[in-house]
Amino acid sequence: MIVLGVILLILGIALSISILTTIGVILLVVGVVFLILGRVGRPVGGRRVWW
Repeated sequence: MIVLGVILLILGIALSISILTTIGVILLVVGVVFLILGRVGRPVGGRRVWW
């Protein structure tokens, strides 16, 4: 999710498409939040570990 967010963010900035930039930022933030919750040991979406 973080990688997809970064890709969309870069494409949105490069192509000057604001919706791609917005979606990229949202995916990036959500991905980082899930990463932090997973590292702390809190289950995310009912699963303790995501492979």
